[in-house]
Amino acid sequence: MPVKQKLSSRTVDEKDKKILMVLQENGREQLNKIAKKVGLSIDSTHRRIKVMLEKGVFHSTILINPRIMGYPLIADIKIKLKNVSEEKRQQFINYMKGYDRCTELLATMGDYDFTCVLIAKDSNELEKISTQIRQMFKELILEWKGILILTTYKFEHYDLT
Repeated sequence: MPVKQKLSSRTVDEKDKKILMVLQENGREQLNKIAKKVGLSIDSTHRRIKVMLEKGVFHSTILINPRIMGYPLIADIKIKLKNVSEEKRQQFINYMKGYDRCTELLATMGDYDFTCVLIAKDSNELEKISTQIRQMFKELILEWKGILILTTYKFEHYDLT
């Protein structure tokens, strides 16, 4: 049975978790070193990584520090919606997904419907971005609460043991 079918019929196992932990530490680790650390052959390790990528267990990406790239202001925005139809909600999601200054968009449960992370070059730009989005979706946005992020201490590192 192909590995792809095996993963669809089971959860991520301990070997997969070990591979993921190695990749979290160094996403560019050599395949032979990953295989050695997790106790698998290179071919088996390669197949597992390929299947996990195909299944969306993790994404092959890099993290860019926005401050170094000229965006020193990072804001966590909490958004509460009103008059929500599925069509309006999807329009908002699609707009935010395509907006280059929005680096994260998450649907949430609780006091707010969404949280997003916006980056800006300065406070004037952040205000302009905020106003633009709020005006565009004024019939949909009930509340908009911004919190400036000062320092990131941890991001996307999971203990899988």
